Amino acid sequence: MTRSVGATLPVDAHAIRTDRLLLRPLTEADADDVFSYQSLPEAVRYLPWPLRDREESREHTLKRAGFTRLANDKDAIILAAELPGPDGEPGPVIGDLSIFLQSAVNAQVSIGWVFHPILHGRGYATEAARAVLEFVFTEIGAHRVFAEVDPRNTPSVALCRRLGMRLEGILVENEIFKGEWSDLAVFAILDREWGDAR
Repeated sequence: MTRSVGATLPVDAHAIRTDRLLLRPLTEADADDVFSYQSLPEAVRYLPWPLRDREESREHTLKRAGFTRLANDKDAIILAAELPGPDGEPGPVIGDLSIFLQSAVNAQVSIGWVFHPILHGRGYATEAARAVLEFVFTEIGAHRVFAEVDPRNTPSVALCRRLGMRLEGILVENEIFKGEWSDLAVFAILDREWGDAR
């Protein structure tokens, strides 16, 4: 069966509830929460941006808050991962997830994530990424979803595997990243594989 992402475009960002999280479009009001992890070396070690001061983080958050619709190749949606309070009241943003439409014709989407390191090991990233994959496959109609990960980033490598993504290959020393030659691992999952992995 041949299908295209284009059949379901455009797609607008909207709130997605999981057991413990609210995934919703990032807003300028999230800037302080985003700064709380963008300013930590361990959070940005394997991400393509430097440590940011408060103003740089605010500007970056404002720019990314505008990414709310997939209509054309290279469009993006950025979702904040909010941890609501016990009675459902708004809570802090503990991370964010990126969805990029790489090719509408070939139904290819890439995803990425960053979470506050103080909360690592609690399953929040897995819960959020599963919800994003469900959104990407069911609402966008993706055929293939991939993530590009530095192989030294063992938590993200483990997350890809928990999501049922397979390692498709490693590009060896493919770029100078933060002053050193770095490898890039590509993990991916197809729509039919996601049906089995859920």
